[in-house]
Amino acid sequence: MSLTDKAIEQIRELIRTGVLPPGSKLPPEPDLAAQLGLSRNLAREAVKALSVARVLEVRRGDGTYVTSLQPSLLLEGLGGAVELLQGDSAALQDLMEVRRLLEPAATALAATRISDEQLAEVKTHLDAMREARDDVERLNARDAAFHRAVIAATGNETLLTLLEGISGRTLRARIWRGRVDDRSAARTLAEHEAIFTALSNRDVWLSQAAALQHVSTTERWLKQHLRSGAALPPGR
Repeated sequence: MSLTDKAIEQIRELIRTGVLPPGSKLPPEPDLAAQLGLSRNLAREAVKALSVARVLEVRRGDGTYVTSLQPSLLLEGLGGAVELLQGDSAALQDLMEVRRLLEPAATALAATRISDEQLAEVKTHLDAMREARDDVERLNARDAAFHRAVIAATGNETLLTLLEGISGRTLRARIWRGRVDDRSAARTLAEHEAIFTALSNRDVWLSQAAALQHVSTTERWLKQHLRSGAALPPGR
């Protein structure tokens, strides 16, 4: 472990133990360095690294603060990291696999917690999908909004952020499927109808099964086409 990594870990420990709770202000750089037994350069580098990770926020002319430490903030960089994997077919298959593991379980959880208002929002996105069935990009944008509304109904911000970072970045593969598979729009709509019906009935196991079938269909299609030698299209 480098000296900078050790300095980062020392500041993280202060945050973990509650010495520096969310929203608190760090001591001035000289005092922080002295408190941790570091050089000012090491303290500065550690603060910079934790600022990039959204653990700390440097406010010019005011000082450095611990952020809210909310999952949506700390995991914000996940989507960007996933974006860099877009041109790698093996990595995309890995992402689809992770989505298959997480999203059905999240949909099952949503079935136990979804309110009537949240269910109405899901239906709004489903209706919009029906209207956009002949426009691949619009259909998939509404598809993404549908799933976001479902996962948001779990009330679990960490789960929502993780799936946004993963499944939101598989949109390119889903658009690709829509452009080369004439039957994909009808199948996609039918699968979303099944998810919505299961959620409407607050049926946990049926919600999970419907979501699993939906995600697995896209995953199988992707594997088959990549196995046939088809290359990923450029861009998102």
